[in-house]
Amino acid sequence: MQAYQDMVFTTAVRLTANDRHAEDIAQEVFLRAYEHFGELRTSPTAGGWLKTVATNLTLNHLSRYRKRWRLFSELPAQGSEREEDPEPAVEIFDTLFAETDAQERSAQVKEALERLPEHQRVPLVLYHFEEMAYRDIAQRLEVSVAKVKTDILRGRIALAKLLSSTELAR
Repeated sequence: MQAYQDMVFTTAVRLTANDRHAEDIAQEVFLRAYEHFGELRTSPTAGGWLKTVATNLTLNHLSRYRKRWRLFSELPAQGSEREEDPEPAVEIFDTLFAETDAQERSAQVKEALERLPEHQRVPLVLYHFEEMAYRDIAQRLEVSVAKVKTDILRGRIALAKLLSSTELAR
């Protein structure tokens, strides 16, 4: 448990953006691990098993408690302006952290991720931190691949804005 508790908790907190829920999920993961202790004790893939269980339990938690997903076509139009170009977001990521250390950078990203709406945060975390393929994310979240790609792109743009705002740039 000590060897994997940080990985399990981090997986859950990135997806839920809620420490309390992540703690509950981590506890459930280790209860399940205890039930399979005989198999996991000598398994070289125990870490992967725990990460998979943590991801699945977190996604189950989110699908159970989240509000209904709204399609982007249902979102209110923002005047006549079209969606912002993603290129400035990419530039921000390249230059924003040039003078910050890894620990500070990690804290800023965590804070910004917590502020993203769930429909952007979850696919973004699954893609970038859990290294899941678009198709797998779409299947797991029961949405189209196009929606996953759109949510990830818009999540990146929103994340870049949050990271570049004066509130997070301390």
